[in-house]
Amino acid sequence: MLGTTIILAIREIRRHILRSFLTILGIVIGVSAVVTMVTLGNGATAAVQEQISSLGANILQIRPGQGFGRGGGGPRPPDFKIADANIIGQQIAGVKAVAPQAQASVVAVRNAANWTTTVNGTTSAYFTAQKWDLTEGRIFTPMEEQAGKSICIIGHTVRSNLFKREDPVGQRLRLKDVSCEVIGVLSTRGQGGFGNDQDDVVIMPIKTVMRRFKGDQDVASIMVAVDDNYDTATVQSSVETLLRERRHITAGKEDDFSVFDTKQISDTLSGTTQILTALLGAVAAVSLLVGGIGIMNIMLVSVTERTREIGIRLAIGAVAREVLMQFLVEAVVLACLGGLLGILIALVASIVLAPIIQVPFAFDWQINLLAFVFSAAIGVIFGFFPAQRAASLNPIDALRHE
Repeated sequence: MLGTTIILAIREIRRHILRSFLTILGIVIGVSAVVTMVTLGNGATAAVQEQISSLGANILQIRPGQGFGRGGGGPRPPDFKIADANIIGQQIAGVKAVAPQAQASVVAVRNAANWTTTVNGTTSAYFTAQKWDLTEGRIFTPMEEQAGKSICIIGHTVRSNLFKREDPVGQRLRLKDVSCEVIGVLSTRGQGGFGNDQDDVVIMPIKTVMRRFKGDQDVASIMVAVDDNYDTATVQSSVETLLRERRHITAGKEDDFSVFDTKQISDTLSGTTQILTALLGAVAAVSLLVGGIGIMNIMLVSVTERTREIGIRLAIGAVAREVLMQFLVEAVVLACLGGLLGILIALVASIVLAPIIQVPFAFDWQINLLAFVFSAAIGVIFGFFPAQRAASLNPIDALRHE
């Protein structure tokens, strides 16, 4: 019986193909919007987690001031010194590597090519903390760091803009007015957690950057890699206590520095992305309700048009339950067709849009299944009233209907 009812429903839908399509358009738009938003949102969340993890696992970032800036009004918080990084490595248990950093924006020049990039002055511990390998060449030695040698390791972006297809190792480039020998090339990292190009960088010994570019001994930030066997929160607390002592911050006063755990940053950004995804999905789901109202409206019209047909069926022995089932199945079939078409459109849209907004395509079968089930439920909910109305018709009155 159910199979026959489905066949009758499909036959009726095919009789009015354009009207049927317009009826399910709301369902199609709703399902495609919800699935697309959630799929792209999941991709954005995955991208954030991947980009934050590229900073390194179990990493503490220490910066002057509160937050990622230096704070609001009041005097500027003092920068760190290399001695601060050395003390952290010597006195804090669980620290695997400590890398002080001093940065400057410069123009890199080679022959007729030039490129504005960031020079990051640090130590060889930076590569251990970041787990950043080299594709060519080597890192600088402790003796080269101490001597402040004019050597550098370049990222892929700098290489592609200045050296094209040439091997840069052993060649020289000019950073501002400093001639620098390229001793290595970093592996490709791509976009960072805050939208920056991680490959657009030149790594040099920190003392070289301080002497030749900065003109001071200030350290803008300190990267601390925590041993996997230690609790990051415990190490972070120890670092904060040590820095308060070194910066002479008395009890009751706020820190003039910030210590960020990359895992906390990842969790915060991922949570924010998920909330925005849920909000956009909820807004898009409203169109599903609009689609359901459209189905109910058309089904009521269909009942009115087929009143005489319903009367004939009831007169020759069909029971009210069979008429109810026929119209209910028709509404559900319409909603399911809309759901399937919406999912197909959403998948195509997600595949096309993901590379445009630079997020991975994160297929989630659960949201696709949920959207389909929800569209079928819309058919049941909004199709029941028209079906009930058809089943409750009086056969004699229905036969008299013109």
